[in-house]
Amino acid sequence: MPNDYKIGFLGAGKMATALAKGFLDAGLASKESTIAADPFEPARVSFKEKTDSRITDSNQEVVRNSDLIFLAVKPYTVELVLKEIAEDLSNRHLIISIAAGITLTQIESCLPESIRVIRVMPNTPVLVGVGASAFSLGKKATHEDSKIAMQLLSAVGIAYEVAESLLNAVTGLSGSGPAYGYLMIEAMSDGGVAAGLPREVATRLAAQTLQGSAAMVLETGLHTGQLKDMVTSPGGTTIEGIHQLEKGGVRCALMNAVQAATEKATALGKE
Repeated sequence: MPNDYKIGFLGAGKMATALAKGFLDAGLASKESTIAADPFEPARVSFKEKTDSRITDSNQEVVRNSDLIFLAVKPYTVELVLKEIAEDLSNRHLIISIAAGITLTQIESCLPESIRVIRVMPNTPVLVGVGASAFSLGKKATHEDSKIAMQLLSAVGIAYEVAESLLNAVTGLSGSGPAYGYLMIEAMSDGGVAAGLPREVATRLAAQTLQGSAAMVLETGLHTGQLKDMVTSPGGTTIEGIHQLEKGGVRCALMNAVQAATEKATALGKE
């Protein structure tokens, strides 16, 4: 993607700031061609401090100065914001929504028929450049739009194009998943403290262990079962620990967590 696209953000919160910073660091945008609007002044100031880009309190100003517009507002304000900017939109604009639970149909119903829309489900690790995102194309979005979304989202982690019907599953897995990871880190740290380790040491060892394990999965391409077996010596400490995890139903609990979060995302989308 050429880096002369003008990128605007409707909403200047943490997720918008993280995305903008990722795009800038990757050379996909310049600070002169990036702008964000937010009615909340502290959010605008924070965006400016972290990206050195332009800020405004006018959504219309963002539309006038952007080709790609990230919809990064609270879900309950989406309809109001879209109707506010609808008259300023033209065929050059691509709307990329990160508003949780708001469907492509809901977004497109508030816009002129010709406007292209993409819906994205990111997760909070985009804040540190290792996010996991999935996106779906609206009725008018093109293959070229898909390539743009892929390149932008890949600047802050990994990204996949999926059918919109699968975005609730993405929400249940990678959208909610960081919380599952934090819970595991906290529990492993508690175990380390119980075994005598200082809290800070236990927490950092637990976090680094999960980070390293994830990197092994992504970089080796080996099945997780193979990687597990590489650590699990016959009659050793690891198989003893795994036995306790299986007795505690950890595998089942994690599967249930993803399914429950997926069902909740589906229910919220119908409200």
